[in-house]
Amino acid sequence: MAQVRVLQMITRLIVGGAQETVILIAQMLDQSRWDVHVLSGPQTGSEGSLIENARERGIPLTIEPMLVRQVNPVKDLLALVRLIRFIRRGRYTIVHTNSSKAGILGRWAAYLAGVPIIVHTVHGWGHHERQHPLVRGYYILLERATQRITDRLIVVSPRNTKKGLADGIATPAKYVTIRSGIELDRFRQPARPREAVRAELGIPVDAAVVGTVTRLSLQKAPLDFVAAAALVAAQRPGAHFVIVGDGPLRAEVEAQRAALGLTEYVHLTGLRGDVPDLMHSFDVFALTSLWEGLPRVLPQAMAAGLPIVATAVDGNAEAVTDGANGFLTPPGDPHAMAAALLQLLEDPALSRQMGEAGQARAEEFSAHKMVNDVAALYETLLLEASPPENAGGTRETGTLDSK
Repeated sequence: MAQVRVLQMITRLIVGGAQETVILIAQMLDQSRWDVHVLSGPQTGSEGSLIENARERGIPLTIEPMLVRQVNPVKDLLALVRLIRFIRRGRYTIVHTNSSKAGILGRWAAYLAGVPIIVHTVHGWGHHERQHPLVRGYYILLERATQRITDRLIVVSPRNTKKGLADGIATPAKYVTIRSGIELDRFRQPARPREAVRAELGIPVDAAVVGTVTRLSLQKAPLDFVAAAALVAAQRPGAHFVIVGDGPLRAEVEAQRAALGLTEYVHLTGLRGDVPDLMHSFDVFALTSLWEGLPRVLPQAMAAGLPIVATAVDGNAEAVTDGANGFLTPPGDPHAMAAALLQLLEDPALSRQMGEAGQARAEEFSAHKMVNDVAALYETLLLEASPPENAGGTRETGTLDSK
């Protein structure tokens, strides 16, 4: 078969689930069939950057300086023009966008460049109930307009499909669910003993430990994690709490930790490259997000054999079955989070049972399955886009034959 040129586009290559998904797809798709390139904007931030990681993996990567996260009419228009030119020069057959800004600008650029196949992955919608109604309505209108030029909308959770349909975005036939995949083996077997990791963090080997791996941002509600930690600590003196990650709310998290007298018990590790080792030092995993797509960190925790307490939002409920491999609690409710954490900490048999149940389900979230599902979708779209003999192309300015 002929090699097909694919462009994966994302707004920022920060440390995050959507970005890791893009990198894995670009690296793991069969190179004899797919010639995959990645384009990203230049911004990173306190969350950390995956730009060098992508390059170290040998992924062809282009940084587009005008593609920025903030709404900027001048830069957005320049980005659109530059993306159209870039896509035309690259002669891509498939443009696959990720994240909100790249998802809008990238799809319109691909359409105007005559790309035969346009795909977008919803890693959680850019609009949500906590936004001002006018802002939320504006984003919904953009998605409604842009879905018209989109061949498929990949969602990481059926709940994202339900939400999109409720907001009038596309029809059911346009949605396909492909769960975010992880490299399971990395999380099943840590590189270092649990005792060594705890010693490095200054945590006693026999202490109860609740951990999270998250971005310190509004979406992830890290202040709720600290508030829940204080409630747990009041009932379980000597318990420790670990926050792996960084972000714009770090100063607020540090201030709240100090105000609650938890400086010795809440450990902020910052960005780390040994997340599997850190997870294996936890007893319970917690996630306090206010909204989500399907956070990759939950299957990672499952692969590590951890019981989970997560907020009952969007894709969290796809990974966590309440009462089976963990508990789901209302978002923005540290008291409910703390109660569920205490139940697991006080019942080791239940904790072990839930951890094993999650580990058994983790295969559903493997990177290989995700990549195979994406490749199968691409093949389906290629068949749909192939014009009949002697017929024109699927877009006004491009055909599959020209690729």
